[in-house]
Amino acid sequence: MTSSAYPGLRLHKRGHTALVTLHNPPAHTWTLDSLAALTALVHDLDADRDIYSLVITGDGEKFFSAGADLKLFADGDRAVARAMARRFGEAFEALANFRGLSIAALNGYAMGGGLECALACDLRIAEEHAQLALPEAGVGLLPCAGGTQWLSWLVGEAWAKRLILCGERVDAATALRIGLVEEVVPRGQGLTQALALAARVDKQSPTSVAACKRLIHGARQQPPMGNLVAEREAFVDLFDTEDQREGVNAFLNKRAPVWRNA
Repeated sequence: MTSSAYPGLRLHKRGHTALVTLHNPPAHTWTLDSLAALTALVHDLDADRDIYSLVITGDGEKFFSAGADLKLFADGDRAVARAMARRFGEAFEALANFRGLSIAALNGYAMGGGLECALACDLRIAEEHAQLALPEAGVGLLPCAGGTQWLSWLVGEAWAKRLILCGERVDAATALRIGLVEEVVPRGQGLTQALALAARVDKQSPTSVAACKRLIHGARQQPPMGNLVAEREAFVDLFDTEDQREGVNAFLNKRAPVWRNA
């Protein structure tokens, strides 16, 4: 599907992976329409049982996304601000809750809402020239799409404060060192590596992946002891799925499993 179906986005399906390309030149800024489109797209992918993973990147070689267009906020219109904040929240929370693995391939600048989009993904791969920042406080705003929460979870409170309160911009090497990204690759190789990583999910049971992701995210809300019972129950619940029977029998018969995502 193209941007006609999802304004500001391009969708291509490669096997069990959905490739989403941000396309609003020159800096792939977010709009009300593109944020609504991302929400709808993720919901559509959640309903597509043949999709196991999602990779999101920016079109071209310079920008992943520069976030929101500040011209939208120049008049100080609270209604516009509220509408954008709500759309940002809906879109990136939908992305964070995508049932499969999500990977951001950062092919350049990831600023403001662009970085928050990446933070909503499960994994982040940065090309060596990428620059990452949450500069909102420098223009009298704040990260309203999960930035204060997900950044703190990933890199710790001190580095979150450096990026948000001090307006510090980090390069790819620093992002790797502090845990903001999981891998740095040469220029032009981010998408290739992200797709290769996504392809590894094809070998995993998609029903198991979805259950594991929910449990891993559950650790954000409560200490491990609170989720241990849920973990055991989720294990037993998998015995109601076709994938559990297929996976065990494929292993015992020394063949590759054929997943049904059911």
